[in-house]
Amino acid sequence: MLNRLPHGVVGVVSLSLLTLNVIFWVSVLFFFSILKFLLPITAIRRRIDPILLWIAENWIAGNVRWMNWTQKTVWDVKGDVDLDYRGWYLVVCNHQSWADIFVLQKLLNRRIPLMKFFLKRELIWVPLMGLAWWALDFPFLRRPSAEHLKKHPDQRGKDLETTRRACRKFEFIPTSVMNFLEGTRFTEAKHVKQDKPYRYLLKPKAGGIALALSVLGDKFHSLLDVTIVYPQGIPTFWGFLSGRVKKVIVRFSRLEIPRHFLHRDYEKDKAFQMQFQQWVQALWAEKDRQIGCLFEEAEGV
Repeated sequence: MLNRLPHGVVGVVSLSLLTLNVIFWVSVLFFFSILKFLLPITAIRRRIDPILLWIAENWIAGNVRWMNWTQKTVWDVKGDVDLDYRGWYLVVCNHQSWADIFVLQKLLNRRIPLMKFFLKRELIWVPLMGLAWWALDFPFLRRPSAEHLKKHPDQRGKDLETTRRACRKFEFIPTSVMNFLEGTRFTEAKHVKQDKPYRYLLKPKAGGIALALSVLGDKFHSLLDVTIVYPQGIPTFWGFLSGRVKKVIVRFSRLEIPRHFLHRDYEKDKAFQMQFQQWVQALWAEKDRQIGCLFEEAEGV
């Protein structure tokens, strides 16, 4: 078995399989994405988009295969959640490592519609992957700093409009809108810079999911809350590829989205903005408590 090889060899094999899987499926995706670009007609898009989603799901399935071949990871997954592949989901999760994306895809591929991640705009230039994310309608956000917005106030709100346009595309086919609320991967340096508002998490950002609810609120079945814990410590991407992640703990819970949060103007309605932020902060405080309990359980085993 590949997972019995030395870690360095496992890493090289995993990276090779990952690369081959990307090249093959992006090449297939490229053909249909060209049609999508050259023929930007709604009727044609509605025929091409299901094909693109089928390609993406097979691409993810390929990743799951090489993970099963090369990893000896123990998966502790719990959550009394009935999932519907034909539904719309708003998915939130804590973020620690690039491995998080593979964890989510392994556990949710073909159980819910393809997850569309909010991405930094710079990632559109990643070879092959940038084209794939664009073809699959992943929202690309600029996320300018507060200092940049002070110098260029005309750019304020552009990310919200980008998100709004992206979410409107999701009206035509079941979609899972995925958002790492922290907006960045957890590191101790970032944790300290934020004055450690939570024990295991960074501060959540509510604007992205609030806007998704304003555009697609009636379509979302519920909010799917995912918590990922690495008991032996947060892995690097190479550590993950090398098979050094001995155990992953994942907990799912499905939360009802308050009806009065749907179709509200997060940017202009300050009272709603504060109310929604408090709801997200309460969600994050409970996640932080849950992570602490999971670490205590793992240590007690």
